[in-house]
Amino acid sequence: MSRILATLVLALGFGLGSVRGSSLPDTCYLFAYFYHDLEKEGFRLAWSADGFEFEKLNQGRAWVTPVAGENKLMRDPAIFRGPDGLFHLVWTTGWTGKTIGYASSRDLINWSEQRTLPVMAHEAEAQNCWAPEVLWDAAKGTFLIYWSTTILGRYPDTEMSNRRAERNHRIYATTTVDFKVFTPTMLLYDAGYNVIDANIIPALDGTADWLMFVKDETFAPVTQKNIRMVRGRSPEGPWDPVSPALTGAYWAEGPTAIKVGDEYRVYFDKHMVDAIGLVTSKDLLNWTDQSAKVRMPEHARHGCILAVERGLMERLLEYSSGVDKQTPGATTP
Repeated sequence: MSRILATLVLALGFGLGSVRGSSLPDTCYLFAYFYHDLEKEGFRLAWSADGFEFEKLNQGRAWVTPVAGENKLMRDPAIFRGPDGLFHLVWTTGWTGKTIGYASSRDLINWSEQRTLPVMAHEAEAQNCWAPEVLWDAAKGTFLIYWSTTILGRYPDTEMSNRRAERNHRIYATTTVDFKVFTPTMLLYDAGYNVIDANIIPALDGTADWLMFVKDETFAPVTQKNIRMVRGRSPEGPWDPVSPALTGAYWAEGPTAIKVGDEYRVYFDKHMVDAIGLVTSKDLLNWTDQSAKVRMPEHARHGCILAVERGLMERLLEYSSGVDKQTPGATTP
């Protein structure tokens, strides 16, 4: 570890032993999140050497100030690294509206010009576009962008399942190869219940399957508000029946999943108690609540987990120490 990085790690409250001797581990973890009362400021990043104890980066300052969308907010930030190493950021631009926000970066410090993607502009009765995410479908050679939307009158059987007709969601998606031209928006997931906050990852269990983690948004007739899993043959389905709840007797939303070794970790927002929770499993059947092991920046909300290599983590730590004088959010070519 360089002298600068060693000093920085100590200054951030991490003893050298907490980063495995004198260097960071080969893989570190980032958690992108936002603050509910500061949604106009942009997303934050926290980092961890083990995926359990996270510390703020950049002294807790936002990395990108939102200018995209109808309401110029940045909620539910989701970052995905494409096969060429480029990071793609999408986010919720408002509580209502028909757009999502998009920007990209090579280093998570300097960001492209933001763009407004009108993914539901074709739907006159679309109420919102919440919690967008991105994945790469290698089999098709395309990116899949997906989110949750309510279209008034579209699913009458569950119209009042979350207290009002404007909150009756399903999961929609579009595909792209360049984030400039997009296929027509399609319905990605409807299993007959109110659903938001989809997060899709490859199963990595010896099959070609994909795993979608969602929030069952049902409030009535029987309140759910929990995280569930759906297995599919591809990122676009077909989808198996939904699993029982992975989370406990509390409200949970915003799942973000990653496989670490032989363990699946699903982080989520315990928004009613202002905390980030975690459930883990090695077989995708039996889940253990390990929320007590997680330490996140106070008041962090709905985020995404991302594994990064040591070199990038060192760069971000050095930037956050003030060694690098670049301005975060600056436009890149």
